Amino acid sequence: MKYLTYLNTLLLITILIKLFSKNTKGIKKNPSNCLIMDSSGLIDGRIVQLAESGFIQNPIDVPSFIINELQMLADGSDSHKRERARYGLDVINELQHNPSIEVIITRDSYPEVKKIDDKLISHAKNTHGVLYTTDYNLSKVANVEKVKIMNANELSQSLRPIALPGEIVTVKIIQKGSGPNQGVGYLDDGTMIVVDGAYKLKGKFVKVSVDRMHQSVAGKMIFAKLLK
Repeated sequence: MKYLTYLNTLLLITILIKLFSKNTKGIKKNPSNCLIMDSSGLIDGRIVQLAESGFIQNPIDVPSFIINELQMLADGSDSHKRERARYGLDVINELQHNPSIEVIITRDSYPEVKKIDDKLISHAKNTHGVLYTTDYNLSKVANVEKVKIMNANELSQSLRPIALPGEIVTVKIIQKGSGPNQGVGYLDDGTMIVVDGAYKLKGKFVKVSVDRMHQSVAGKMIFAKLLK
């Protein structure tokens, strides 16, 4: 009798394990190594082109508190913020319709954390994800907190064409530089170029020789000499 009871107990346990396994197959655990989107990264919109080009391989994680933030801004009274937030929501929709990537909406709300940026940092630490942003200050905080980041602005700067010393380029001088007689112009990709002795040529196109380059937080800056 005891033996039969033991067998029945084992059978019941086996059935319960199978039932539990079936019921939990559709439940997603917190994703790891995802690209975690913040509101600035969504509003920026370049994530769509990156995803379409195949550069994004990891799943994209859009926290629900970021969607709530965008929704609040989209319903607000500030027309500029309202349009930007609506565009950010459209970007989420575009990403969800891209068959080549996986978009996950995570529901962790971190109620004990008040600020959105702090929630993002906590979420990135918990999931070992990479934070995607265009927010300079958030990037700095993430570095301090040892959270991996992908800043679209830094990526854009690093992909700009490099002008080598001695290269000849044509540029339009549009304003005075900070130094004596310096003229300032911009290349087609937006890179600032500072030309010695070119201030008097304001409004004209000139040929210059690249002298050196300087990389700053704001981007690349080229220093050049006016060709005689």
